[in-house]
Formats: sequence, C-alpha cells, structure tokens
Amino acid sequence: MTAHPRGEAPDPAAEDHEAGEDAGTQAADTPGTPDEGGAGSAEGADDDAGSAEVAADGTASADDDAESTEQAPGAPAAPALSEAEAELAAQRDAPGAPAAPALSEAEAELAAQRELRKRIEQRKAEKEGPVAAGTKLSGPAADLLAAVRAVESGEKPGTAFFDSPASAPAPRRAVAPTPASPASRASEAPAPRTASPEAAASVAAVLAEGGAPEALARPAAATLGEGAAGVLREDPWQLLSLPGVRPEQADGFARALLGAECGPDDERRTAALVGWLLERAALRGHTALDADEVRTALGGFAVTDPAEAVQHAVAEGVVLVFQDGVDATEPEETGEDEEASEDGTRSDEEPVRVLLGLDRYALAEESLADGLARLVNSCEKGTDWTEAAAAAPSASAGELIRAASTAGLVAHSGGESARAEPAALIAAAHGLGLRALGTAHSPDGQRRLAAAVGDPRSAVTLSALLSGEDGPGRDADGAFAVDVLVVLDAPQLDVETAAMLVESLADGTRLILSGDPGVLGSAGAGRVFADVIASRACPHVVSRTPDPGPIGELVSGIGIGELAQVEAPGREVVIVPVRDAGEAVHRTVQLVADSVPRVIGVPSSDTQVITVGHGGSAGTTALNAALKQRLNPGPGRFGGFDPGDRVVHVPAPGRAVPGSVVSADAEGLHLDCAGTPVVVPQDRVEASVRHSWALSAHQAAGMRWPAAVVVLPGDAAQGLSRPWVYTAFSRGERHLSVVHGVDQALPRAVAEVPAQERTTRLGPLLEALPTPDAS
Repeated sequence: MTAHPRGEAPDPAAEDHEAGEDAGTQAADTPGTPDEGGAGSAEGADDDAGSAEVAADGTASADDDAESTEQAPGAPAAPALSEAEAELAAQRDAPGAPAAPALSEAEAELAAQRELRKRIEQRKAEKEGPVAAGTKLSGPAADLLAAVRAVESGEKPGTAFFDSPASAPAPRRAVAPTPASPASRASEAPAPRTASPEAAASVAAVLAEGGAPEALARPAAATLGEGAAGVLREDPWQLLSLPGVRPEQADGFARALLGAECGPDDERRTAALVGWLLERAALRGHTALDADEVRTALGGFAVTDPAEAVQHAVAEGVVLVFQDGVDATEPEETGEDEEASEDGTRSDEEPVRVLLGLDRYALAEESLADGLARLVNSCEKGTDWTEAAAAAPSASAGELIRAASTAGLVAHSGGESARAEPAALIAAAHGLGLRALGTAHSPDGQRRLAAAVGDPRSAVTLSALLSGEDGPGRDADGAFAVDVLVVLDAPQLDVETAAMLVESLADGTRLILSGDPGVLGSAGAGRVFADVIASRACPHVVSRTPDPGPIGELVSGIGIGELAQVEAPGREVVIVPVRDAGEAVHRTVQLVADSVPRVIGVPSSDTQVITVGHGGSAGTTALNAALKQRLNPGPGRFGGFDPGDRVVHVPAPGRAVPGSVVSADAEGLHLDCAGTPVVVPQDRVEASVRHSWALSAHQAAGMRWPAAVVVLPGDAAQGLSRPWVYTAFSRGERHLSVVHGVDQALPRAVAEVPAQERTTRLGPLLEALPTPDAS
C-alpha cells in the first residue's frame, strides 16, 4: 500500500442510518449531527509525495496516490426545522400523504400500497377492538394490563399469564390483503392529504401562543388533522409527533400553553415520551425496546414513576407489549407442563423479558413472518433443476440453484464476487422457462446484476418494482408476475419494505434473499436478512467465491475483525496520512481532481469520496463544498446547485439515487439519475437533493465505483465500527485511497466494534412458525 505524509484527521459525524427525521437522511442519534458547512482548503495542490509501503493499520510513509471525494447528499439538520424540511418530514410520516399534489404513476402505486396497509390495520382494529385512548380498560384488556404490571413489579413470573383461557384475545397476525390489479391502482390511491389554509392558520395561532415555530403549522395540521389546533391546545405534547421536535421543545411549548397545570408527570407528557422514545429507537433500527430501557430513559426526562408511565402508555394504546418477541396478548398453545424445563423442574422463576413496540412495526413483522411461512409451505418441487445446477459456472452457484429448486425461501450470503451466483440462478430459471427477476438496492446494483445475467430486463431496483415503475407488472390477483424473485443487497431491507414485498408474492413463488452480512444494515427499522438467517427458517447458502485482488483481501480480513497489511503493487490500496481536518479536505480534493486520474487512470467522475458523517470540518458538507469549487465551480443559482453538479436525490428515507443537475425552471430542479429524468419540485429541493461528490457510507451502500476515497479525520474515531469500515472500504472496484487521521482507532474499530445490535421480533416469530413437511 502507498502513503502520504502522516498526520491526524478531521471531523467525523456519526451517520448511523440514513433514514431519519431530516429530509430522508438521518444521523440516528449519533454525535456529529450535520450543522456546519465549513469547507477546508479547496485548492488542488500539484505537489506529489514520495512513495513507500505501508500497513493497513495506518503506519505509513509517503507516496503520491489517488483517492476520491464525492459530495454527500445531506446538508445538516438545524435544531429548528426550515419550512421545507418540516413540511417534507410531515408529509413523509403522515399516513397517506403523497409527495406532490399531482400523482404520477409511481406515486399512485406507492399510495395504493399505503392504502392496502391501511386496510390491514382497519381489519385488525375491527377484529380485536382496540381500546380508545383515555377510556377505562375491562375484560381481557384489563387482564393484560394487570399481567404486565405484575410481571414488571416482580409479583408474578411472566409465564403465569400465558396460559390464558379461551377468552384471551386472538393472536395479532396480519391478514394479507388482496392486492389491487394494476389497472385499478391509480383510482384506489387516496387523495393527497394536505392541510387546509384555515386549519394551518388555526395551528399557527396556537404555535405562536406557545412560542413554537410557525413553520410547523402545515405539517402539524397534516399530521394531526383538521382539528390539530384543538388537539395541540388540549395536549401540547402531541407536538412530539412531528419530525425534528425534541422533548425539551415540546415541554417549553406545553409550559407556555398550560402554565401551572404543566408538570413532568403529566400523563399526556409521559405517553408522548414513550411513543417518541420508540420512534427514535426505530431510527436506530429497533422495532421494539426492552421495557427496562424505556423506563430508564423516562427517568432521564424527570419522570418520577417510569413504571407507572409505561403502564399508562400501554393502557392508552400508545405502545404494544410483547414477551420475548411473542405478542403478550397471544396464549401459548402448549400442554399443561409447558413451564417445565428439560430436566423436569419448573421454570416459574426464569426472568421474562418484556418488550414494547409500536403498532406499525409489530404489524409489519407479523405480516412478514406469516408471508415468509406461506412461501416456505407453498413451494412446489415439480420442475427438475438437476441439469441447471450441474451446468452452473461455480460450485457455489450450483449449490444455490439446488437450494432454490427445493425451497420457497433461500438465504444466500457472500461478497461482491458472490453476486454472480444469484445471476446464474436467474439465468438458469430463464432456461427452465420460469419467470425470474432480480432486484437491487440501487440503479448501479441493477446495472451490474443485469450485466451478469446478460439480459437488461432481468433486473430492476426494488423501489421501482414496488412502485410499479419497472418490472413485470402484476397478475389478476395483484401479485407480481414472477416465479423466482432474487433480492440482492438484502441487508438493506427494512421490515416494512420487506413486508410489502412478501405480501405481493403469490403462493409458490421462490424468494432468494442475497447479500453481504458484513455491510451496514438497513436505514429503516429491522434486520430482516440477519433475522432470517439466525432463525434457520430456510436453507442458507454461504458463497465460497472470494473477492479478488488487494482490495478484496483487505475487506475479507476486515470482515473477520482483522486489519492486515496487503501487497498492492499496482497501487490498488493507498494510505494518505493527514494531521488535521483542513489537510484531510485538501488531500481529498487533490486525490480526486489530480492524483487518481493521473496515477490510477480513473477520472474524477468515477471516483467517489466516502466519509463518516455529514457535519464537521471534514464531513460530506465541507468536502462537497471544496470539491464543487474545484470540479464544477459556479454561483449555485438553482438553490445552491448548478448544471453539471453531482448530486444525490433522496426521495424517501434509505433511498439515495445518484444523478447530476441538468437545469431548473418553474417546475423544479431537473436531474439525470442514471439516464432517467427526474424533476424535483422547488419546495422539495432543499430537503431531498444534496451534492454527492462525497457520501456517507450508508448512502454508498449497494453502489460501487472504479475508485473510492475514504476520509477518516481525527474526530471520526467515535463513528467507526467494523461494518462501517467494511462498507466504505469495499466501495472501490479498482482503487481505494484512505485519507487517514485516526491513528490506532481504525484497527481498534475493526477488531473491537462490531455491528450495533438491533432489538427486533422477527427472529422469534419465524422460529415459532411451523416448519414445512419434509417430502
């Protein structure tokens, strides 16, 4: 590996999960939330350093090399939301709210999917009769609350309440709806939900009275309905339901409206805090939280009796209660001796873990578990795949084909080279006359998959498939017209997207989830791929195809916790030590604009910069400013953008679509996204379009470039983890430059900081499902 003068690096800003409150990219409650735009030195120095071999742990000496910086999409989220940001966030979270007044075909498809999910919730509500907020509980609901209180207080063991008689409520299981036919989707899409001027004006008056920003008026009216002003006046903490609002802000608003009546133990406040805590946890990937964690967090907000606050939130229907991933309202169907352990002793004293979850994620996980079980149990084994498996291009591809021939659900894991194996499966299915399709997380992944299969029609992005923009369409029953569906980049699947996908698959469809377990997880809540593998609910094929070259060797070592020195005779891997953030920005610009094109032969347009977060003096905001000044200077006359700017469009949390600016007019900002024209309305530009010469690792997941420049400034150490390093270092196909200023924090992160655990219920739900009959 080659290196440059050694030093220390700039500022990282932790970017855990790119789906969050601010304009579709989120910094999931980690330090370094983007809030600055300072750019480091942008001049492109022509000086080159001498060369030397260097270890991957950062011990280096000098040598000119090439690295890439690319502009990341996100401008930092300010504590007070701009009107555009607040409106976008409210539109995103408000049920049934479309992105634009006029529905395109794709938006109509998405709206129809939301309508289907709404019908599921309505059926569930009619079946189970939820308790209205503020009313007294009775019957089984009261029994459930008593059970929760007894378990949490330690009066009785949790198992004592799971042998309920037949009067207990039915299990909370999602009922898969009958999808609408393609022709009827546009007509079924709900009308755009927007706040009337009168409602917004009424809310603005209440907000002004409470000292809250007027920019929250429209999103509040859209989220809380036409009576939002009355709702906020009666319960000011409903302000927490708006993205970007924090408890201290809601408390100040409540004090201004309620005066002496306002206290830290107000039941309205504690219920809102419980919901807010779970929403924040979802931004970090959790679909549920341990009740103890919630109580501890409530104590940090001056709630004097957190246990009572949790019980009240359960009674009011703000959250649901589960025991170890199983719905606490669901009686266990086992014999009378179910509490006996293997040695015959009773397990009454065993601790019971009580989980709290939001209804939306509980519904998604239960629907997904049922849907996956349906695919597993409806698989038909009539087609003979023997010859196709024997003709596979590799042993691992043959193993995957054989697994798919006998199972309705298959998990497949491997690195970048292993993506050829799902491609071989798709080609084999085509040869058998089956309708096979592959999906990828990004347009770049779609392109690479289609090239591997040899058929441009064989791959689509997952978002385009779900929205109806691309793909084979749906059959008369509303299911996708496919026999075999391969989902690449499966670690990027959040639970709600996965549930929507599986609900759209017909009985007998084979679903193959394929991905690299070492990369960062999904931007949304859940860990679908990991839960499916851990549950052992289906065959799991592990690829034996290694990633080639020095970059492949380096990344493979990182995957097992080792940051080893690799031989890079062709300068495939280069380390560039830096002393501070300013030098990191300067060296990054030099690498992208000069060194990589000249030494490696990769143009600046094919070089991507990746850094730890959006904020800070060497985050994406600062790097993008410096790179724009060097690569495409201009006044930014289109809301900060000029024709030719590299950008990323974030139409929804977790989706980062790279593109470039073409022009702008009264209609909005015109982009070219991988050959597809996209128009972003003026009021959405600030919130959903960012420069992209530099990206965060979460935004770069699922994409690759000929060259990548990874920037690790000194203050980035706290944002580093093994999955982050693994993801960032594996984005370059031919070349990787590391602008290194974190010293020993890099090898320490690889060895000692594994993926952050996510609390989910999908794994236990899958384990509890009946297995298919062997035949």
